[in-house]
Amino acid sequence: QVQLQESGPGLVKPSQTLSLTCTVSGGSITANPFYWNWIRQPPGKGLEWVGAITYTGNTNYSPSLESRTSISRDTSKNQFTLHLSSVTPEDTAVYYCARDGSNHWPGDKYWGQGTQVAVSS
Repeated sequence: QVQLQESGPGLVKPSQTLSLTCTVSGGSITANPFYWNWIRQPPGKGLEWVGAITYTGNTNYSPSLESRTSISRDTSKNQFTLHLSSVTPEDTAVYYCARDGSNHWPGDKYWGQGTQVAVSS
């Protein structure tokens, strides 16, 4: 069974960079044809896709966040990491990592439990 676990700080200061790591077990982040995503949910709002890294290491980002988003991976640790720079209070959200497949079949979708991040001075 595939499991994903987010880790990182629960509080960051405005203008700083938020770094969150997703540790994957039960499946390889290099396995074809899977995509490894970051999604967030601000309080009282809906889910927002942040970006993804594919099994090949290719990255894609939400246009609204691309300028300050970077996703990297460490295949030896089976981890991928979100870096969101220049954060503001509007970046406060629960952040999830999640797997999806190229065909978007429901059975290929796995979510982490999420981690709450507050941006505040």
